[in-house]
Amino acid sequence: MKKSLIWIGILIISLAACQHKQSKTPPSGPEKKDSTVKVIAKIYDYPKNQFLITKDTIAPNDTFGKILSNFHLPYSTIYQITQKIKDNFDVKNIKTGRPYVLLSKQDSLDSLPRPKVFIYQQDPIHYTVIDFQDSVKVWHKTKKITKKRKTAYVNIQKSLYQDIADHHLSPKLAMELNNIYAWTVDFFHLNKGDSFKVIYDDIYIDDTTYVGIGPIYAAEFNYGNRPFYAFRYPTDTIHQIFDYFDEEGRTLRKQFLKAPLKFGRISSRYNLRRFIKYYGRIKPHLGTDFAAPTGTPIMSTANGTIIKKGYTSGNGNYIKIRHNATYSTQYLHMSRFAKGIHVGSVVKQGEIIGYVGSTGHASGPHVCYRFWKNGRQVDALKEKMPPAKPIDSTLLPQYLEYIKPYQKQLDSIL
Repeated sequence: MKKSLIWIGILIISLAACQHKQSKTPPSGPEKKDSTVKVIAKIYDYPKNQFLITKDTIAPNDTFGKILSNFHLPYSTIYQITQKIKDNFDVKNIKTGRPYVLLSKQDSLDSLPRPKVFIYQQDPIHYTVIDFQDSVKVWHKTKKITKKRKTAYVNIQKSLYQDIADHHLSPKLAMELNNIYAWTVDFFHLNKGDSFKVIYDDIYIDDTTYVGIGPIYAAEFNYGNRPFYAFRYPTDTIHQIFDYFDEEGRTLRKQFLKAPLKFGRISSRYNLRRFIKYYGRIKPHLGTDFAAPTGTPIMSTANGTIIKKGYTSGNGNYIKIRHNATYSTQYLHMSRFAKGIHVGSVVKQGEIIGYVGSTGHASGPHVCYRFWKNGRQVDALKEKMPPAKPIDSTLLPQYLEYIKPYQKQLDSIL
């Protein structure tokens, strides 16, 4: 009996000790659930686990309707969708080779999974979502992009495109330069030693996927030993319209001067059935004659490169200038050429290239001004030229201040 009491006492003391030990641990309360949030994988903001996903590209002869019908969507439904989205997205504009994603889902009463969302990728950045799960909705979206400022300097050794490729730069850089300098640089006749510097952005999606370059902010093309600057500047901030101007605010999209002379008069126009007194018969006159006293300066009507300079019995002393891949001009009957002018010379709009005379078949002192478009002579006075307005005078001080850091940076690129 005595031993039993001793063991009971020991048991009571042990239980009390355990309770005391457990009391040091705070009560856990209700059982906690796993706090880890399960991340649901998505495609274009749609949860992947809710759809059957089809990725493909627009094939030749594919249409919006054909793609959807191939995935068992009724034509009546397709028609309703196209009618509801026609003001926001023209399904006829989908282009061969562009990627698309189709999200399909099986309804509870349907044995086949049917399309619910069509996503069309216009380019690596822009895409359109057409959602017809319940009502029909359209969104035009842009992927998140990052820009990294870049500079480049290229010395021409072979050709614009080849040298850009050799420097491991985007081929779009060549296209952009071609657009900017279309009226200034003859890209088909670059010479060794010509060079360019550019400031632009490389564009990435999600910081990793390179998709190309953004617009060129500033450039300097050294062509024929002459620097040609170009700075991108908004001409319409409301509609985000930009153009390129030089270091003095003059547009690079040069319009031709209306005449190669500052003073003079039109003595004969372009006429395919003109009676030419010198020949005594009807003969096409493929130029415009500007009469002026002998020695009057003759100007190049636009930036370009001299491709011909010489004398023929008909033309007398003449010069021909290529302005770009589309336009060339010619100046006939000069009394003499300006100093320093030779084949290969790069000339600027308004630069003096020669002087009025009556050499060759000419009845009096004048310059016969001829104009080529795509290799065919046309009437210069009737040709519609691109606009060529300089920076508005009220914006010029602001523009000149804006380009200072760009010009300083260009000059420092080696």
